[in-house]
Amino acid sequence: MTTKAMERGFKLILGSQSMARKKILGEMGYDFTIVTADIDEKAIRRDNPQDLVVALAEAKADEIITKLGDQSQFAQDPLPTLLITADTVVVYKGVIREKPTSKEEARQFIKGYSGSHGGVVGSVIVSNLKTGVRKVGWDKAEVYFHEIPAKVIDELIDDSITFKVAGGLTLEHPLISPFIDTVVGGVDTVMGLPKELTEKFITDVL
Repeated sequence: MTTKAMERGFKLILGSQSMARKKILGEMGYDFTIVTADIDEKAIRRDNPQDLVVALAEAKADEIITKLGDQSQFAQDPLPTLLITADTVVVYKGVIREKPTSKEEARQFIKGYSGSHGGVVGSVIVSNLKTGVRKVGWDKAEVYFHEIPAKVIDELIDDSITFKVAGGLTLEHPLISPFIDTVVGGVDTVMGLPKELTEKFITDVL
């Protein structure tokens, strides 16, 4: 099967194990391999959520490139290899929320969204490993919730996926989706990979 990347003459690496990012990139028509970064995300701190998600995605890209043996090996390759890295945080009442680290924190996060709203800031970086060209950007969205029943919050806290996503927030989860009022901005941004920005950057770096 010819994929979009093959048709356009490049190879694609997704620097993430996120199920949502894999799904989005697949929906965009791309075939890709996965290489993940081993970084200490907690060691990278920024006060501004946009700066934080960009710094984290850049650190992931740099670590993956080092893991692959540096960019020099890709310079000789007839086809360019593009690397996509991304990061997402939730911003609630001005406070940056990353993945919850305990059940108590997860409960606090989700109870806060009930009848309220949370912002999502997501970065995407596309690096051309053959040329060294890199495009960096971010997008944002706002999610408004209906009241979330206590029983549903309990069930979400018992689900391990809650601890693998920024702010304990995953729109596509069957338990939470009935309580989403509206999303202002891209659902794909909330899920972890803004499609429009990603597509633009792929074109820009080729």
